[in-house]
Amino acid sequence: MKLAVTLMILIATLLGVAIDGYHCKVVQFIFGDSLSDTGNNRYLSRSLANANLPWYGIDFGNGLPNGRFTNGRTVADIIGDMTGTPRAPAFMDPSLTEDIILENGVNYASGGAGILNETGGYFIQRLPLYKQIELFQGTQELIRSKIGNQETEKFFQEARYVVALGSNDFINNYLTGVNGDSWNYNDRSFVNYLMETLETQLKILHKLGARQLMVFGLGPMGCIPLQRVLTTDGSCQEKTNKLAISFNQAASKLLDNLSTKLVNASFKFGDAYDVVNDVITNPQKYGFSNSDSPCCTLGRIRPSLTCLPVSSLCKDRSKYVFWDEYHPSDSANELIANELIKKFGFLPDAPSPAPAFGPSSETDG
Repeated sequence: MKLAVTLMILIATLLGVAIDGYHCKVVQFIFGDSLSDTGNNRYLSRSLANANLPWYGIDFGNGLPNGRFTNGRTVADIIGDMTGTPRAPAFMDPSLTEDIILENGVNYASGGAGILNETGGYFIQRLPLYKQIELFQGTQELIRSKIGNQETEKFFQEARYVVALGSNDFINNYLTGVNGDSWNYNDRSFVNYLMETLETQLKILHKLGARQLMVFGLGPMGCIPLQRVLTTDGSCQEKTNKLAISFNQAASKLLDNLSTKLVNASFKFGDAYDVVNDVITNPQKYGFSNSDSPCCTLGRIRPSLTCLPVSSLCKDRSKYVFWDEYHPSDSANELIANELIKKFGFLPDAPSPAPAFGPSSETDG
């Protein structure tokens, strides 16, 4: 009799642990563009926005391409590491299962994506924010079938959410001068259009359970190498930077307003513009030696747009702010992540494991 009772208690305990495991672990759900993509575009066979080439990922894991548009970690990777949240796998990864989602969350970010559906159309395939939200809804149905309605609601309400898009809506849409948004809006009305769209999207996420949500602001995108190389003197595009500032100001107000109006919403906006601008202006102050050109480059053949297997790498990847024409290096991403952690008020749970930078035999780019 005692044995039977003991077995019943043991089974109940194990079941309790299993059930608790579904809703007690805090995971991340990430929505974004190439700055946060951890491999979704690898599985979009026709996408022209793809980082599945050497030398992407050279300072991450086994050094092989993994879908991240940088040499190492993304900002979301680093923030998750420092706050004790698992790294969310790419939604498109065929190995993704309900159990993996419950343990690690999901990353829906897609290179070339924007807040607007029309953004990045010339990349052929990408997952705009509305599509990412649609995929998130499908994820919820999977989890609901696994653990039931009550536990599903709790799981998603306890999760953390990252939304990090916007730069493509300017650089690969409004500023191109070749599509409807370029002709139908001016600077102010286009930012308003973005905010109206983003507000609708964030409200949908709230209805789907998002309570702790972070929106990343835009950096000085007029100073990325791609923008500089298009000027006659290699300087930053001030018009583009002013648009980033306008976006950040409007998004900050939007997040404050939604946090007030939406039930139990803790929506925060993280603006790292000033510190990134200071890094670009005074790179030596932060331990960088180059803040105006990419580490991975074809030299005088610019812009090469992406890092290619035939590209040359800079001698010390940790000293470059930019990895390619568009994207920051791992070292720059770590600096940005630290700034956002301060803005969000997080206390790091553990130090972020920085990659070990191997020496490059290539010439300095």
